[in-house]
Amino acid sequence: MTFTSETAVFEKVFIFLSSCLFSVDTAKKDIVFLLDGSDSTRYGFPAMREVVETLSVDDNKDRVSVVQYSRDPAVQFYLNTYTTKAEILDTVRGLRHKGGRPLNTGAALQYLGDNVFTASAGSRRPEGVPQVLILLSGGRSFDSVDAPASALKQLGVLIFAIGTRSADSRQLQEISNDPSYALSVSEFTDLPSVQQQLQSSVEAVVIDASPESPTVTDIVFLLDGSDSTRYGFPAMREFVERVVEKLNVGQNKDRVSVVQYSRDAEVNFYLNTYTTREDVLDSVRGLKHRGGRPLNTGAALQYVRDNVFTNSSGSRRLQGVPQMLILLNGGRSFDNVDTPASALKQQGVVVIGIGTRGSDKSELQKISYDPSYALSVTEFTDLPSAPGKDVVFLLDGSDSTRSGFPAMRDFVQRVVETLSVDDNKDRVSVVQYSRDPAVQFYLNTYTTKAEILDTVRGLRHKGGRPLNTGAALQYLGDNVFTASAGSRRPEGVPQVLILLSGGRSFDSVDAPASALKQLGVLIFAIGTRSADSRQLEKKRIKFDTCLAPHEYLKIVGGLHSYSLQLKKSVLGSFTKKNRNKSCLFFLSSCLFSVDTAKKDIVFLLDGSDSTRYGFPAMREFVERVVEKLNVGQNKDRVSVVQYSRDAEVNFYLNTYTTREDVLDSVRGLKHRGGRPLNTGAALQYVRDNVFTNSSGSRRLQGVPQMLILLNGGRSFDNVDTPASALKQQGVVVIGIGTRGSDKSELQKISYDPSYALSVTEFTDLPSVQEQLSSAPGKDVVFLLDGSDSTRSGFPAMRDFVQRVVETLSVDDNKDRVSVVQYSRDPAVQFYLNTYTTKAEILDTVRGLRHKGGRPLNTGAALQYLGDNVFTASAGSRRPEGVPQVLILLSGGRSFDSVDAPASALKQLGVLIFAIGTRSADSRQLQEISNDPSYALSVFIFLSSCLFSVDTAKKDIVFLLDGSDSTRYGFPAMREFVERVVEKLNVGQNKDRVSVVQYSRDAEVNFYLNTYTTREDVLDSVRGLKHRGGRPLNTGAALQYVRDNVFTNSSGSRRLQGVPQMLILLNGGRSFDNVDTPASALKQQGVVVIGIGTRGSDKSELQKISYDPSYALSVTEFTDLPSVQEQLSSVMSTVPVRAPSVTPIAPGKDVVFLLDGSDSTRSGFPAMRDFVQRVVETLSVDDNKDRVSVVQYSRDPAVQFYLNTYTTKAEILDTVRGLRHKGGRPLNTGAALQYLGDNVFTASAGSRRPEGVPQVLILLSGGRSFDSVDAPASALKQLGVLIFAIGTRSADSRQLQEISNDPSYALSVSEFTDLPSVQQQLQSSVEAVVIDASPESPTVTGMLTSTASCWPERLPDLFNLD
Repeated sequence: MTFTSETAVFEKVFIFLSSCLFSVDTAKKDIVFLLDGSDSTRYGFPAMREVVETLSVDDNKDRVSVVQYSRDPAVQFYLNTYTTKAEILDTVRGLRHKGGRPLNTGAALQYLGDNVFTASAGSRRPEGVPQVLILLSGGRSFDSVDAPASALKQLGVLIFAIGTRSADSRQLQEISNDPSYALSVSEFTDLPSVQQQLQSSVEAVVIDASPESPTVTDIVFLLDGSDSTRYGFPAMREFVERVVEKLNVGQNKDRVSVVQYSRDAEVNFYLNTYTTREDVLDSVRGLKHRGGRPLNTGAALQYVRDNVFTNSSGSRRLQGVPQMLILLNGGRSFDNVDTPASALKQQGVVVIGIGTRGSDKSELQKISYDPSYALSVTEFTDLPSAPGKDVVFLLDGSDSTRSGFPAMRDFVQRVVETLSVDDNKDRVSVVQYSRDPAVQFYLNTYTTKAEILDTVRGLRHKGGRPLNTGAALQYLGDNVFTASAGSRRPEGVPQVLILLSGGRSFDSVDAPASALKQLGVLIFAIGTRSADSRQLEKKRIKFDTCLAPHEYLKIVGGLHSYSLQLKKSVLGSFTKKNRNKSCLFFLSSCLFSVDTAKKDIVFLLDGSDSTRYGFPAMREFVERVVEKLNVGQNKDRVSVVQYSRDAEVNFYLNTYTTREDVLDSVRGLKHRGGRPLNTGAALQYVRDNVFTNSSGSRRLQGVPQMLILLNGGRSFDNVDTPASALKQQGVVVIGIGTRGSDKSELQKISYDPSYALSVTEFTDLPSVQEQLSSAPGKDVVFLLDGSDSTRSGFPAMRDFVQRVVETLSVDDNKDRVSVVQYSRDPAVQFYLNTYTTKAEILDTVRGLRHKGGRPLNTGAALQYLGDNVFTASAGSRRPEGVPQVLILLSGGRSFDSVDAPASALKQLGVLIFAIGTRSADSRQLQEISNDPSYALSVFIFLSSCLFSVDTAKKDIVFLLDGSDSTRYGFPAMREFVERVVEKLNVGQNKDRVSVVQYSRDAEVNFYLNTYTTREDVLDSVRGLKHRGGRPLNTGAALQYVRDNVFTNSSGSRRLQGVPQMLILLNGGRSFDNVDTPASALKQQGVVVIGIGTRGSDKSELQKISYDPSYALSVTEFTDLPSVQEQLSSVMSTVPVRAPSVTPIAPGKDVVFLLDGSDSTRSGFPAMRDFVQRVVETLSVDDNKDRVSVVQYSRDPAVQFYLNTYTTKAEILDTVRGLRHKGGRPLNTGAALQYLGDNVFTASAGSRRPEGVPQVLILLSGGRSFDSVDAPASALKQLGVLIFAIGTRSADSRQLQEISNDPSYALSVSEFTDLPSVQQQLQSSVEAVVIDASPESPTVTGMLTSTASCWPERLPDLFNLD
């Protein structure tokens, strides 16, 4: 039995160490409350005080401190001021609001670190007691919070932040240890709704909290120094050395001790002997083998417990620092190990036992902290060095790559420079091709790197066309990857092909690519955006055997809308469990079910503090996946890595060769803990240390490499570079995240965005295996917004419900349905057990009448459903395990809070889908929904029926990319145009259509006035031929259609006010500039919708489109049907600005929004006079103009609505009597939101649906405390023309953001100067209302017939089978 000098295997063990870091298991905690005592929280302070009173604390264990702050902090009492709960409560009840401003949260946090979380102030942090900070904030901090919050976290303080809607949620998340620790309420009076959540979170984390950074550890090495390990001792010594090199040794950092034993134990040095890594390493390098026998491991364990893990020897066990013992053992113990091993465990020492084949495995398991911590090796033989590789570069030398060829040449040079050519390890060949291939040099042409680089630098572009990639691949197999050409394939040397392609192959690549793979050639295909990525996939490695995305996404059933098979089971398989089923099914069906394939699979598990409770589920998930694998030396290989701050390998790809061994190790995995979560560093680590030859990766042999990431939170570091590096290395990454994860981050990490999967909680993962059978039916409840604002849209809601019900299986008692309508309060139309047949349900739905009423209390309605509808007595089969589904259709923002009732429904297991119009609050819908992706927008969804309002007429021009690069996609483009035209109402006085094709220049196929019937247009479209040509000049084409097609002579009715639309189908980046012509089209009022493929430039399309959201995308033109409805939605809802032929204004609805906050008290009379003077110029008495006035500060107050008064005299009388409102802070954003929801509505007198211009005049005297972007944007989308007038105290940029145009933001020094801008304002208003036309006729009927949209759109969003 020997220990060799090769320590790679032992290094694997070291990386496992931190999985044994344990937390201090203590229920004690020090809790500090930091209360916002600024002026803005005066009215909310009693509620804050109540939270402090009601938090559960233990007299004998917990300590409490309260600090109030505004400009600066004031301690109410310290952690050691009071020792009983009664004293604390008495003081809390007597707390007085501090007052003051501004709010300096950063300074307060800094103060806590310096003065409160200290031993002198009663903090027990040095003793390992968890430190908890609960921040209650009512506004955005005036100073920076980053550094002081970070400093507190480094001290180990667990920070929870609770903010009102006036607070900055991002700032609160930065302050908190985890984004999930940042809670939100509308007002402080709503604090009871998060009380339980806060209490649970605090209790959960303090159990896990350790007093020091998880990397601070006391480590003792216990080395078998008996006679039998004499020859292996150098390797043991080197192993210890390697481990120490990775530690952060210091007095207050990691400490190390080494003990050798045989008959008895001898300390080489103690934990407090050395304080630097260098000193420890010097001592380790000088270790001499001790010798002796017999081997008394039991006595040695007892010795280290009594003499090394002690305070006097440097152990910090009593301070809560993790204690670890690493035993290196080469034989069976002569004495008994049970009692001393048990004593060490009771003392909290984590023991890792590493043995050779001479050791007793069961003995090692007894000694180790957990049986899974007993690791064993047979023998440590030297790992073979890499055998080298034969690398062939296949370069696209066709005409289309002329300008890019120097870059290809440079790329080859850079790769060659990294190879080992001179020692005959690596060989290189370069082949160029277009119509046919030409070898530049073979694998055996050159034997030195210098010769290869000289030749590569001199390469000349070949030229020629077409591009025959298939023929080139065939040529390589026949002539380059052969022994005569220098290939060492028969000797087992890896064969690598790197293809650089700039276009789609003219011939087929399937058979030749497959032939190369069968030869064992590892193919990397790199393409420009002009290349066909699907073709490249076929050439790439062996992933096509297990990663055919479209086929396996069909199996998953709705991860993406790739297949029309989704229609066959409209609401099936979309419970939380089945969402997770999709994840597992995706993995097992796609990655792990190809019998002929062998794969290297690495699981990267988030082992940070935030996943402690989800870790058992993660472990079980890995277990379930491994059970499906064919594990073996030459079959599938598995590795598991855990990470938090840094990564630790549990086992490598070559550690185990049987499924049973892998499963045993997986079952023994322990949660690692630690923070922050550095996903980027972990990805880099697995790339550099796990996907390597020495760790068992067979990447160089062409075996597919896969990484499955289970992640529960946002990464603290950057993931971009390491994720990109893994992809470049050919590793297929699948990211699975919970709701705590950052979705966009997961998509960046994953091999493809579609490989980023999501589950609600990790605890859902273990049960997915049992859910692979079809769903047993479902209980579906529709909750319909029946408030005043949805009156005109209610028929469409009713139709929507009908369409859904028609797809359900009601008659066989699989599915049950209930409908509830609500506004101020809910009203059940029928319960889940009211009807048993589909016919009865449909009859009742058709007869539904709009309820009416206001305000909209969505929270109360959700609460009602939980109490009265999702119950057994109402027909719910929830107790039987039948999936419960709620579909909410909402047309506005809820007046009450939705958080608690939505959370309660989710806890009941109800799956919530929320669908809202643009008047709804998208954030609120996301809060209500189980997953943000379940919050759908009507703009994308419900109105996705093309042109449903018969009264609308429009001029539509299709501009088709007819360049060389779209040759194969052109039939799909033609078919797309055909399908759109089939939905139009073509006629001389109805819809008109034109088609233009372009490449270098544009050519009209037919004009807007060429055809007057749909049949003639369709005949012409069907006969379209691909034009061809290059380059692609999109800018020139846009200019052409503006000057030659959107004209009176070509049939455009722009001057008559008919909406003008341009639909661009584009397959590549423009060769010329698009900015000026795109801008010219927008100025002319043309609504441009740009649809591009993956070859298009997304930012260019967004510039061209009327609005960035009108830039749609498909992978290939053959996928165009998937955006047809989205296109329809855009076309039927865009606000089209149609010039008026006559300069006579049709009247207008004018709303004044007045800043009534404390800061405008002295200026208010001037505001009031200004409103009077403007009103005197309006035509109110003849019902042309209507007026409303709203005053606001913290919240808005309507003085009168648009339909309150019908005469100018009444309005003026009321305006003269206006009183200043007062209050703070100034929430302009909330006021704008309120106007959209409550004032610019039909029920409030707005004539927006009739096309009457809507005008808002804002008078502001200060900067808004909340964000104005979204609510201002929402008003503009409603077609409201916003003019903002501010004093010098206002924020001019903010006013410009609010206004429709920067020129509509006017400025005065004081409100008394308002008369100076009155004429300017009046002229601007008169100018714009002449041009303002009613929004697209389809908007008022936005919730119109959804007959063609429902079956195709909803299933994929519900993850259907």
